[in-house]
Amino acid sequence: MIRFPVVLAIAAVGAGLALIPAASAGAGFEDAVAAYQRGDYATALKELTPLAEQGDARAQHNLGVLHGDGKGVARDRAAAADWYRKAAEQGFAQAQNDLGLAYQHGLGVAEDLGEAANWYRKAAEQGLAIAQHNLGILLVEGKGVTADAGEGAEWFRKAAAQGLAQSQNNLGLLLALGRGVARDDAAAVAWFLKAADQGDAKAQFSLARHHELGRGVARDLAEAAAWYRKAADQGHGDAQNNLGVLYATGHGVARDLGEAAKWLRKAANQGYPMAQHSLGILYAKGEGVPQDDVAALVWLDLAASLGNAFAARDRAIVARRMTAERIAEAEKRARAWKADK
Repeated sequence: MIRFPVVLAIAAVGAGLALIPAASAGAGFEDAVAAYQRGDYATALKELTPLAEQGDARAQHNLGVLHGDGKGVARDRAAAADWYRKAAEQGFAQAQNDLGLAYQHGLGVAEDLGEAANWYRKAAEQGLAIAQHNLGILLVEGKGVTADAGEGAEWFRKAAAQGLAQSQNNLGLLLALGRGVARDDAAAVAWFLKAADQGDAKAQFSLARHHELGRGVARDLAEAAAWYRKAADQGHGDAQNNLGVLYATGHGVARDLGEAAKWLRKAANQGYPMAQHSLGILYAKGEGVPQDDVAALVWLDLAASLGNAFAARDRAIVARRMTAERIAEAEKRARAWKADK
């Protein structure tokens, strides 16, 4: 069975180093930027420190980034948060966002989702797309704030309009689910396409799924396969599983059990029980891979341990034709796989 995503799973993201000097910035800031760009973080730190101590908000934020990343100085997230706060209190939006991140994840400060939302909102209201995205996540998930998917969707929309792929994908998901907004599959597809064209694997998967189901767009399994492949090539496990299923069934692509096994293996190795189950069946039947009951039992055992009832049923069927020694070998290999993960 192929799954449709029902949870927003985009992590909050940081604003990063503010590398463009302000018009009023002196040579020291420009020298810091040049040093950072050539990887000379010690010089960047040296140039930024006096500026930051003099109250330059941009320098304070960038100094926080260096401390937080451990570039040019030993990593010190508490020091990073202190510098972010100095810049944030002066209204510097990137620092406000990164201080929000620190509070959201407990990086150098005690975790406090309410404070995270507060700082994200300050930056979001200044138009910083990343902060709008991060605030949208907290609102949709009800973390640190009262859950409000409608307001979350509006913040995603603002960031999406600025071209932020993560927000374009999340807005598409809300539209596809009718969560906080009226369900509109055609609009969802339009936003997925914008993000997918930027290389966002989650959006590529969602776009493929809509083409496969004919939701908001004419059903086109070949187009679905093409988008699954783009996401699968980036390591998206669901896309790898679904592409494997299409190759196994010959839907949208020429049937090729070897290709099916290749993509199912990639998803199986990421711990996707449906892919593990399907790969186990291929080994049990010798389709696309050499027939191998031990390998079949390994994958079926792993899938069953993750709650896949069909895998548990098929494991019992395969085990009935195996010797105790071969069953023990399969179980040993399954334990080793789990330990390695």
